[in-house]
Amino acid sequence: MENKGLLIGSIIFVFGCFFLMISLLVYESYKAKQIKALAASIKTEARPAPASVASLDYSMYKTKIGDEGREMVQVPEGPFIMGSKDGDPDEAPEHQAYLKAFFIDKKEVSQEEYARFAKMTKRPLPKIEVFEDDQSKLLRPEFAAMSMTWEEASAYCKWAGKRLPTEAEWEKAGRGEGKRRYAWGDTFMNGRANANVDGSEDGFRYLAPPGSFETGRSPYGIYDMTGNVAEWVADSYDEHYYQKASYRDPKGPEPVDLKVVRGGSWRETEHNARLSKRFAAKHWRTDITIGFRCASDVEGGESPEPS
Repeated sequence: MENKGLLIGSIIFVFGCFFLMISLLVYESYKAKQIKALAASIKTEARPAPASVASLDYSMYKTKIGDEGREMVQVPEGPFIMGSKDGDPDEAPEHQAYLKAFFIDKKEVSQEEYARFAKMTKRPLPKIEVFEDDQSKLLRPEFAAMSMTWEEASAYCKWAGKRLPTEAEWEKAGRGEGKRRYAWGDTFMNGRANANVDGSEDGFRYLAPPGSFETGRSPYGIYDMTGNVAEWVADSYDEHYYQKASYRDPKGPEPVDLKVVRGGSWRETEHNARLSKRFAAKHWRTDITIGFRCASDVEGGESPEPS
């Protein structure tokens, strides 16, 4: 009789422990969910989702497909404000320039697109000279092309039936006719560009596929005019060029070894990602932060009005 009571007691104890363990697991799971929900709410409050911004309508601007199959946007003829009175010395004076209509690539050239050019023209692919991390993190077909010289970028555009944009064309394509500091406005905002000192707040540690930031488009609907890769333009660099630049269709100073790079990159500060910021680089320089896009003139048969 005593053994029977002991057995029943043992069974009750085992079942009690089992139910206690189940209760503890349920409680811990509930607590973990509560902590996760709290963390998510804090993150949302600290950094509003840019996806909530309504997309703009860019259908008013004419587009076309270039010879190599890439989409271009027509920037209309007219004046715009170039340079800045509160930027770096080579951005002054802030001045008005008048440009005839032109086309410019909607997106930066990707590595896959540049590789097709290199294969067809029997050119070597760009090499990464210096990168402290794993190089494979930069080499993906969908990422922006980078690490080519000014001559190589120019050769790609010529092969595609295009040319590099002038410095004035590039700035108007990014700013529109006003004085905006960034492609979307005057205030730098995370989630609108692949920029800001190697940060991952924008979702990319290094490079990004061109066209990844819908809410960071320029007034003409052009992607990545701020950040991702900085871009070669056609002009040579002269610190004082704005003091003597022509009003209509400025083409830059006489050719020299120094060329202009625009747009900032994935590793730039907010200051250096401004649309009026000018960089100078030797024409033979290759850098993991420098890529390009192309431009072309409006031909006689191409109407300046939207199609």
